Amino acid sequence: MTIKRSKWKGILFTKKNFYNLKDLNYRNKTILIYNRSSVITPMCLNRSFKIFNGKNFTNLNVTEQMIGHKFGEFSLTRKRHVFKKKK
Repeated sequence: MTIKRSKWKGILFTKKNFYNLKDLNYRNKTILIYNRSSVITPMCLNRSFKIFNGKNFTNLNVTEQMIGHKFGEFSLTRKRHVFKKKK
C-alpha cells in the first residue's frame, strides 16, 4: 500500500542528507541513505549513494533519468529466487 504525498508539502528529503549534498567536502564521497522514501532531487545528480535495504548497503550512481523517483526503487530488499538445474 502506498500513500501519496500532497504537493503542498513538498518533496521528502532528510536535513542530514541535504546538508551533506551542499557541503563541498562531500563532493566525491559516497553518502549513506537510510530513508528509502526520500526523493532523488537534481542536487543528487552525478553523485554516488549507498542505500540501506535493511541488511546491507547497495551502491547507486544517480543519473538524469532517476530524478523524481525514490531511493528505495533502486535497492531491492528481497532476494531473487533461482531454480537449480537438474543434471
